[in-house]
Amino acid sequence: MGRLEVAPFEIVVIPRGVRFAVSLPDGAARGYICENFGALLRLPDLGPIGSNGLANPRDFLTPHAAYEDREGDFELVAKMNGNLWRADIGHSPLDVVAWHGNYAPYKYDLRRFNTIGSISFDHPDLSIFLVLQSQSDTPGVDTIDFVIFPPRWLAAEDTFRPPWFHRNVASEFMGLVHGVYDAKAERASCLAARACTTACRAMAPTPRPSRKRPTAIRPKPNKVGDTMAFMFETRTLIKPTRFALETAQLQAHYYECWQGLKKHFNPEQR
Repeated sequence: MGRLEVAPFEIVVIPRGVRFAVSLPDGAARGYICENFGALLRLPDLGPIGSNGLANPRDFLTPHAAYEDREGDFELVAKMNGNLWRADIGHSPLDVVAWHGNYAPYKYDLRRFNTIGSISFDHPDLSIFLVLQSQSDTPGVDTIDFVIFPPRWLAAEDTFRPPWFHRNVASEFMGLVHGVYDAKAERASCLAARACTTACRAMAPTPRPSRKRPTAIRPKPNKVGDTMAFMFETRTLIKPTRFALETAQLQAHYYECWQGLKKHFNPEQR
């Protein structure tokens, strides 16, 4: 189908059943992979946003058709029923000279994302950061949502108001591509996984005991600049590997960052 040169800040989507090879330049960093078991990824409906915003169709790029006619010792690896299977073949599997249709891989530069935000009060739903989604048979509950948190302005009247404490319908997996994550700058390089219906918290930067009000986090417009974080949301549970559960980098005391949050409710105060 062609060659795609994917640079930092770019993602690539390979449809199910497509044979592909990955070649990394010397010194290349590792990245993240999400396997989608649901419907094909698609752009979300923009609704009241209108025709333009978030990820625009014109910024998704497909490759020019290409093939390679090579014979020799090659290894073909396929995934079936959760297992990887291999076979030795005597020619390159990328030798299809022509194909027809629009079932093709594509790439997208995350820096082209047109971020939408609040211009009055309160914090909009995180769907304003949705790049691609895999819809399920249940409206509003997707198999996979791919969300990013790019450079943006945080602005609202009087104060920046984070959402209420809540439980997520979806399970979350968060990671960092570049810079620092504004909500947890002190743990800039970590990955975070949260199971559905268990994360009861406010979607806001880590509280500190010195703050008097949880809503007075950013009393004036603030530019979140040097960052590019992402999140996979799914309606299914995320099962960590044994390595993730036993690694020395495991943050076993994550809950302690919320222990300094004080109660400020006073029914007599209006």
